Parts: sequence; structure tokens; C-alpha cells
Amino acid sequence: MIKNYFKIAWRNLLKDRQFTALNVIGLSTGLACTFMIYLWVSDEKGIDKFHAKDDRLFQVLAFHKEADNIRTIVETPAPLAEAIAKELPEVESAVATYSTQYRGNTTLSIGDKNIKASGLYSTKDFFRVFSYPLIQGDQNKVLTNKNGIVLSRGLAMKLFNTTNNITGKTIEWQHEKEFVIEGIFENPPANSSVQFDFLVSMELLLEMSPYLKEWGNSDPATYVVLKPGTDKNQFNKKIAGFIKSKIDWSNTTLMARQYSDGYLYAKYEKGVQAGGRIVYVRMFSVIAIFILIIACINFMNLSTAKAARRLKEIGIKKCVGASRRALVLQYLGESALMAFFSMLFALLLVAILLPSFNQITGKKIAFDFTLSQYLFILGITLITGIAAGSYPALYLSGFKPIAILKGKLKTSGGELWIRKGLVTFQFVLSALFITAVLVVYKQVNFIQTQNMGYNKDNVVSIEMEGGVTGIEKIIKNTQTFLSSVKTTQGVLNASSMDHGSIVADFGSTSDLEWEGKDPKTVFNFGNIGVNYGLLETMDIKMVEGRTFSREVSSDSNEIILNEAAIQAMKFKDPVGKTIRMWGVDRKIVGIAKNFHFESVHEHIKPFAIRLEPLLTNSIIAKIKAGSEMATLGRLQNLYKKINPGFSFNYRFMDQDYQAIYVGEKRVATLSKYFAGLAIVISCLGLFGLAAFTAQRRQKEIGIRKVIGASATDIAAMLSKDFLKLVVLAILIAFPLSRWAMNEWLNDFAYRVNIGAGIFLIAGVSIILITLLTISFQSIKAAIANPVKSLRTE
Repeated sequence: MIKNYFKIAWRNLLKDRQFTALNVIGLSTGLACTFMIYLWVSDEKGIDKFHAKDDRLFQVLAFHKEADNIRTIVETPAPLAEAIAKELPEVESAVATYSTQYRGNTTLSIGDKNIKASGLYSTKDFFRVFSYPLIQGDQNKVLTNKNGIVLSRGLAMKLFNTTNNITGKTIEWQHEKEFVIEGIFENPPANSSVQFDFLVSMELLLEMSPYLKEWGNSDPATYVVLKPGTDKNQFNKKIAGFIKSKIDWSNTTLMARQYSDGYLYAKYEKGVQAGGRIVYVRMFSVIAIFILIIACINFMNLSTAKAARRLKEIGIKKCVGASRRALVLQYLGESALMAFFSMLFALLLVAILLPSFNQITGKKIAFDFTLSQYLFILGITLITGIAAGSYPALYLSGFKPIAILKGKLKTSGGELWIRKGLVTFQFVLSALFITAVLVVYKQVNFIQTQNMGYNKDNVVSIEMEGGVTGIEKIIKNTQTFLSSVKTTQGVLNASSMDHGSIVADFGSTSDLEWEGKDPKTVFNFGNIGVNYGLLETMDIKMVEGRTFSREVSSDSNEIILNEAAIQAMKFKDPVGKTIRMWGVDRKIVGIAKNFHFESVHEHIKPFAIRLEPLLTNSIIAKIKAGSEMATLGRLQNLYKKINPGFSFNYRFMDQDYQAIYVGEKRVATLSKYFAGLAIVISCLGLFGLAAFTAQRRQKEIGIRKVIGASATDIAAMLSKDFLKLVVLAILIAFPLSRWAMNEWLNDFAYRVNIGAGIFLIAGVSIILITLLTISFQSIKAAIANPVKSLRTE
């Protein structure tokens, strides 16, 4: 019996190739979207889950109470890891790490081979806490010597072309200091949120920066492994006031968050977890479900449109004894077979599109057919086949055989409403997608084009390198290089600063005092140290006072604040007044117009610009438009003369700015593609309903043509019903889309308004798409010969 069902199903698929092709296209497209989103969501949820002690591995967060906010950061005091490991019995092991990138680039050398790499300073228990397997070396001995280094397999291959017998050898750091190779570890996997090439002892960092040993500073990140059975909530209560027990003036509280949660749940507002990347994971999971629903509805409509061609088959089968259950199973088998073929095409599409999908998402996803992937694919395919085929199976099997064979079968109003309801639902989702794409693109365009308060175009940042302790050599080379850069052909202006960029690359401090400040209130100020001419190079405008000037400066202890800082400090006539920062009196010489030094997700915060020319290590140069490559070539030659042995690295300021919004741009791109696919699938469903309607009203159309109706009248009559459904879908979708996109935009401190124009464009687009979709069936029915449709009367 089952064999017979599949034989009939196969013959039906071959008999109506147009129906089969449309269904396979719709279902395979929906399944391919679902599979790719599943792979992406699985990858996102799997970040940092590979650690053996994942359920007991936590990162310590610091909450700093400010005037009207609680700021959450991952930086903690350097002594914290060792202290909690000794003093809290719940802690099995703890480690502190700090990226070498925060102190500039690192060049490692063997002979004439120079490799630029990024690494971590770490305390000794790194390999007890994290699961990065050591393939050479002893985890109990590595990172105990400040002159030792542990390399990744990849870095070892770059330097030595092998990983064999290299422990004990020496490697040169910044052409100045030799390190002994103590071990080799496996490259961090792609699903690690932290990628690094080497490890060195935290003692080296503390030797370079002794101030980090103080409890009042926060720079490294702290991670702990709790002992089995430890209650996380009780532990958090215990560590909340840990820093205050070391320095009584501290207003910082601590909390341990599961380390693998940090990637998806990184956002905090006023000390409370408030989303993060998990928002996009949920959003695209919902999109996958909606696209699959649209594909199933498309299948239902195409199947019911074909029902009229199978009426006699159903009637005869019922007359010879076929039960409704048998017919339901037969038609579910047909839909399952269709789903299976669609799955094969979907997998082919995934294989073809996955490289492009990886490029868009910035992932390295591989479709390696794990057991979980097999189960997901088969499960979704089965569910899709049953869901898509359930209504057609019940619909087809419910016809009465006598009515079928006498040709007196009438479609009930309820059945028509179901089909119309399904199409309306499809276009509600399509309208939601179109509106969402328009809003996302408008916001991304707003981000990219709005006035940031500085000019980032053709501004290049060149970070100097040199030395292990580095500071003296770097500062000397920076000043020498800067003097030459200013006279280089193609450079319009140049200065230097103590960070690589003014965009999301700056320090912060709450150690400021001024007259009238409430001693109990804490304010956090972003801050950078700059050289003369930095504000002019970046075209940062002044609203009061002056910029730093060699002609009028009496000493270097000058400072410029932004408007937000003056507002927070409640200063009147601030220019000329003195504030105290890090124990040093600094004179306010000017007020800078507010500029965005963070993303537009954040409101502009207080910012301080310190005049400290001898502590800057990054050249900021404004290059003449159209001469970028030639000018960079000259700067590279100049750099090699001043800083031999180090590679010339630069980045444009607008690239730094764009990097902040890479997530939003990926969402915009993915939304565009998924919305387009959803609309295509919806149109296939509409095409099916148009075919069904034209078939059902064939005789009516013939009569109308006989009594004088024109082809235009017939086409308009058939199109009118579909346009009513689309208009209804628009009326339902637009309030929903406005609410949903307002929720998304609320995550931005600076955002666009959702005006009527967006809904007008979306509405017109959907109506035009509808007319184009149904025009073929409408015109075909309108120009058909009425004699053929009336011959049976």
C-alpha cells in the first residue's frame, strides 16, 4: 500500500511539472534559509562553549556607580585574581589576562623573519582555567617566568615552519628583548571569542606598569573557576564588596557572570543585563520560522489550486472503498516526498551559498553534517512536509464522491476564507520584512552620514612600535616621525595622540576633582592625551576658548573639555578655571563642541582632551584626497628609515568608525536577502491562488465574455480580489512593523524617525509586486476562448 502511495505521488509530480517546480522552488528556498540561519544561530550559541569547565567558568564584572548611572566593565584590578583565589574557598583557580594590543602592536622575530602578532599577558593558571590544549610544555611551569613565552601552533609554524623541538629556543620581542619558548598550544578554535597568538607572564606587564598593582586601577580581565557545587548567587553576594574591603573609598561592586554568556549577553544598562547579540539571534530565529511558514503556506495554496484537476481521481477512489484516512496518508506522503526533494535542493543551495553567507556574517561556518545537524535537517523536513501537506490532505480527502462525479461540487465559503487568510498572512509577513529592511537601511545610512563632530575622511592613523618597555623609544620615534610627516608631500596636517583612534579607542577615568563637586558623586570621563594640532587635524570645533597652542601655552598641564563634561560639572564660565586630574592641576583652556567618540548607541558622555605631547605614540595625518596611495608609500619609506625592523601599519579613521557598526551593517544585508526570499516565496503562493481562482471561475469568465466583458474588465475583476487581500495585509502589518522597529531603534541613542514615507514606499512596493505576480494568470484567463469553458454546459 505504502509503495503504491509513493508510486502515485511520483507520477503526480511528473505529470504536473509546473506545479512540482513551483513547490520545490518555494520549499527548497524556505528550507535553505532555515538551514543557514540554524547554522549561524548554532555558531553564535556555541561561542566559548568548548571549555571543559564551561559550567564553572566565570568572568568577574565590575559595576561602577556614577552620578546617574551604573557603568559595567570587564576590566578589574590586577591583584584581584590572586586575592580571590587565596581568600575565597569557593574558587578552584583564577587567572588575570590583558591583551598586548592595548599597548600597541607586537613584533616577534627569528633572524630576519619578523612576524606581527597579538597575545595576552596572563597569570600562571591560564591553562588550568581555559581549555586551550598545550601540545608542548608543562601547564604547571609555563607563565611563571617573566622572560618566558608560549606560542600558538600557527605562530610557531610562521616563525620556525615546524612545531617540533622548539621549546627552549629564544625569540626576539620588539628587536630588543629575548624570550625563551616554554610551550606550544593549539590555535584558539573559530568559536573562541578571544583570538591570540602567544602568551607571556603578567609579571612582565606589572614590571612595565607598576601602577597596575594598585587596587584603584582597572585594566586586566579576571576569570575564575568555581569548585563543583558552588552556588553562583551566594558567591556573587560574597564578592560584591570585595574591592571595597581593599580600598574603603571604592564604589565598585563585583559580579561573576558565566564566561560563555559574555558573547551573547554583553550589554548592561544601569547594572542590569539588557541584551546584546542575543537580540539578533532571537530575531533571525523568528525570521527563519516565518520564512518556513511562508513556504508551507505557499505549498498549501499551490496544492489546493491543483485540487480541481484531481477531483475525479478522488471521487473514484472513494467509490471503490478508499477511506478518508487512506487518502490523507496518501496526500501527506506526496507532501513528504515533495519536502524530501526540496531538502536535497536546499542542501545544494546551502553548499553553494555558504561561502557568501560566511563572508556577509564574518563567520567560518562549515556544513560538516554532525549528528545534531542531521537530526535538525530531517526533523525540519518532516515537520515541513506534514505542516505543508496537512491542509491540502484534509481538503482533498473531504470531498463527497457523488458531488464530485456529478460535477456539482461547490467550494464552501469557509474554505475560500482559509485560503485568503493564508495569503493575507503571507503578505503581512512580507510587508513586515519590507518595512523592516527600509528602517534598518535608513538607520544605517543615518549612522554613516551624520555629522560626528569631527572629520574622519582621509585621516590615517599610524601606530608606532618599539621596545619591550617601549615607552622611551616609541615616544622618541613618534616625535621624530611626526616632524617628518608634517613636511611629506600629500599630508595636509598631522599630529599625534596616545591612542590609535579617537573612535572607541580611548581611556576613561573618574579621578577628577573640581570646585563645587559633590565628593560622594562619581563621574566617568573619557579622555585622551594629544599633541599640538590634533583638534585641527580632526577638525573638532570649539564653542568657547581655544585649542592647544605652542605660542600661548605656559606649560603642558592644559585640558580641553567637551560640552557634555561642562554640563555634568555644572560649570559656569569654565575657561580659565582649574580642575585636578590624577593628582595634577590642569587649566581649562577651551570647550570643544560635542563629538561622537562612541557609537550612536550611546549618548555623548563627558570627555577630556589632555595636552601631553611627550606621551603620544600614534600619528594622525590628514591626507590630500586623491593622493592617498602615493602619500602612504612616502610615509612607509619614511617609517622604515626611522623605525627599521618594524612593519608599517596604518588604518583610516573612517574604517575604525565603520568597524563599530559592522553588526548593524550585517543585519541590514541579511535582512535584505531574507526579505527578498520571503517575498519571492509569497509571490509563488499568490501565483497559486490566482491559478486556483481562475480555474474556479472559468465558466463565470466565459459567460461574462460572451455577454460583452472585455479582457481588461476580466483582468481587473480577478485582480481586485487579490488587491483587497494585500491592502488588508498592509493595514495589519504596518502597525506591527512600526512597533517592532521602534523597539529595535530604541537601542540607539541617536536614531531616525519612522515617517509615513517608509510605509508609503513599502505599500506601493507590495501592491506592484502583487500586480506583477497575478497579472499572468489574470491576463491568461481574460484572453481565453470562452467556447472552451462553456462547452460542458
